[in-house]
Amino acid sequence: MGHPTLPNLEPLIAAGIDPKTGLPIKAGSNTACGFKPANKTLLRILDEQDAINRYTWYNLPEGLTSQMIERLLYYKGQLIFFYSEIDDKFYVMPYALDGGIDFYGRFTRVHPIPVAAGTSDADKKRYQQQRDYLSTIKLKPLYDIKLDELTYDDLVSSCVIIRDYTEQLSQTSIPRQQLNDPLLDVMSDCIPFMRTALLNATGVQGMRVNSEDEQSNVLAASMSIDKAALNGQKYVPVVGAIDFQELTGGSVLNSEDFMRAMQSLDNYRLSLYGLDNGGLFQKNTHMLQSEQNLNAGKASLALQDGLICRQNACDIINSYTGLGIWCEVSEAAIGVDMTGDGLAVENQPEEKSYDTEETEDVQ
Repeated sequence: MGHPTLPNLEPLIAAGIDPKTGLPIKAGSNTACGFKPANKTLLRILDEQDAINRYTWYNLPEGLTSQMIERLLYYKGQLIFFYSEIDDKFYVMPYALDGGIDFYGRFTRVHPIPVAAGTSDADKKRYQQQRDYLSTIKLKPLYDIKLDELTYDDLVSSCVIIRDYTEQLSQTSIPRQQLNDPLLDVMSDCIPFMRTALLNATGVQGMRVNSEDEQSNVLAASMSIDKAALNGQKYVPVVGAIDFQELTGGSVLNSEDFMRAMQSLDNYRLSLYGLDNGGLFQKNTHMLQSEQNLNAGKASLALQDGLICRQNACDIINSYTGLGIWCEVSEAAIGVDMTGDGLAVENQPEEKSYDTEETEDVQ
């Protein structure tokens, strides 16, 4: 009689064999499921492009661009704008609490932190060195426009917080990238599901096998119901004396239904940014113009909320630096040609400027 044993699976895995199926590991991944992570990457890039091109910054100091600021806001949620007397430059970086809070729960002292760390040992060491150095820079966040006389100490010891959106009770905002990632994951399923509907209009089915020993033959085609749907696979194993059966629990949607669902999800995503969209639900049949106007979602308060956060930061920054930086909603975001050049797109924003009052040199 056999005795219980714990098999050593490492040689099989090292040889590229799946211990569950006895087939090459590549055979289980050589399916359309590879498009789901690729599709999510495409949606992630699109989401980032929509986010960072909503606003345009003007009159930024050397080394800073509009897309750089918006990209960091997309991945970090909030930044600080400060002056470094070491190299006589202005920086925009993430930050961490370095003190207490006031009566409103706002940070009273912060220090900048590096944007990102590398993967190699040299990069990690360099990141730690940067973090140690930046932790020595103690900055006081400014929450109001400076009205009294400006001093050099105000310039080197202060900073201004730039937020992507109005914070909740906590002073740390969740970055847009983290907020939208679950939504993008759902959207990335729609096209693989649509492909499955095109491959088999009857949906995912079960194949009867006589014994558990025969399951590996079916597992070679379909590892699970969910993966089969994503991969466009038709069969998953069902042990028992039964014929083919439906495992999707009802009628199967047409391919256009999945794309319509993805369109609604994309409209929902755009509405989170306050951008123009087609509405959360769109009719299948012909829509009157009045219905389209009612259903369409125009630029909303979400877009204005982000603009107010940025413009308030600009006002505070200008009050203690005299840089005259400014932020506006981009022409492409609202579809309006504000410059009169015949194009509702941002074209060479560095040529634009805003009139600012002359400020006295810092003493």
